[in-house]
Amino acid sequence: MNISDFHGSATALSVESTGRALAGSTTHGVGRSTPLRVDAQRNLEHVLRAAREVFGELGYGAPMEDVARRARVGVGTVYRRFPSKDVLVRRIAEEETARLTEQAKAALGQEEEPWQALSRFLRTSVASGAGRLLPPQVLRVGSTAEEAAEETEAARVPHQRQAAEDTAAPGLRVVGARGAEDEPSDDAGAGALLEVVGRLVHRAREAGELRADVTVADVLLVIATAAPALPDPAQQAAASTRLLDILLEGLRSRTA
Repeated sequence: MNISDFHGSATALSVESTGRALAGSTTHGVGRSTPLRVDAQRNLEHVLRAAREVFGELGYGAPMEDVARRARVGVGTVYRRFPSKDVLVRRIAEEETARLTEQAKAALGQEEEPWQALSRFLRTSVASGAGRLLPPQVLRVGSTAEEAAEETEAARVPHQRQAAEDTAAPGLRVVGARGAEDEPSDDAGAGALLEVVGRLVHRAREAGELRADVTVADVLLVIATAAPALPDPAQQAAASTRLLDILLEGLRSRTA
């Protein structure tokens, strides 16, 4: 029923009926849409949380149906917010890459000792579980000039990735495939992460506390490896702590 079609006292009964239908809603025509917006926001949060869990456990190849099931919504609801799986995958990967970047910046700003800064970053990142959601191309980085010289022309980084190279730490370049269906790519975010982690690695190496052969790729792989997805939260936390202690010992210089 369109309220605007009725005028004056002749419509009193209809207006009264409409008023009852809108009982409990706010005025000025926004009452009906407000609950819908709240529900939509709640659904979005559920979908994003479920996607982080599912992709963290099964990888980015997990189907959208698994995400919908975990979020307890219909798969159509997921597709209404994310028109393709690739869009959802990119959203999650970008958020987790940004989270890791902020954690690395915090470690740089709050820890004066190079090894403590690197160690803090690794522990914080592993505890957050973000390593399980890193975009695959971030885990495939080259770190030496020799590797760059040995690359064939066909395997070189595409021209469109130059912006990411320019923002990365010296000697670092993202070398993962671009545009693969289940491999999210956010060059700007990946470049920012590589740059700040590169600074952590460089400081620890210069201080003689980090093995000379350890690269940024190694550090990111530690984050991904030391965050196993186990069904019991307590077991997962204990396993992550134990594994990270072992990996950190392996990263340290023998003279440190």
